[in-house]
Amino acid sequence: MSENTLLELFHGKGAHADPVACIEDLPADLAARKVQGYPHSIWQIVLHMNYWMDYELRKIAGENPRNPDHAIESWPEHPNSANAAEATDANSQWQSTRQHFIDDLARLAALAESDASTLDRIVHDVSPQKTARQSTVRATLWQIMAHNSYHAGQIALLRRQAGAWPPLRGGDTW
Repeated sequence: MSENTLLELFHGKGAHADPVACIEDLPADLAARKVQGYPHSIWQIVLHMNYWMDYELRKIAGENPRNPDHAIESWPEHPNSANAAEATDANSQWQSTRQHFIDDLARLAALAESDASTLDRIVHDVSPQKTARQSTVRATLWQIMAHNSYHAGQIALLRRQAGAWPPLRGGDTW
C-alpha cells in the first residue's frame, strides 16, 4: 500500500471512521460517560490513543520511551464531570485532550508525507518483554494508524449507543 493510502486512513477515508470527526463535537459529559459492561469511556479511549501516539512519536524522534509493564498503564484516568462544579474544568480538560489528539494525529500524518529515506529510517524499540527490536518509520506509522482506527471504531460504537452518532461532519450510519 502506498503512503497516500496511509495518509487517507489517518483522516478516516475509505472504510475507516474519521478519528477527529468522532470526537470534535462531543461534549465532556458524554465523553466521560461509561457504559455498563464496557471498561472505558470515550475520554479514556482518546487519552489511551494520545499515550500511544506520544510514545510512537518519541520513538521516531530517537528517544527511548519506557514501554509500560502492564497494558493498564496506557489507560490514564480522566476527570469525572458528573457535577456542575467540575463541569467547567472538565470541559477545559476535554478540549485539551481533544486538541492533543488532533495535534499528534497531524504530526503523524505529516510524517506519512515524508520522503522514502525518512520512511525507511530504522526505529529502535524495546518490547514489553524487554527485548530489543527494530522497525521503520513507515511500519510504525501503519501500526499506530491501525491502533487508532480500532479505537475510533469503539468511539463510534459508544457514540451510537448513546444516540450521538453520526458526528456533525457525518459518518456511516449502516
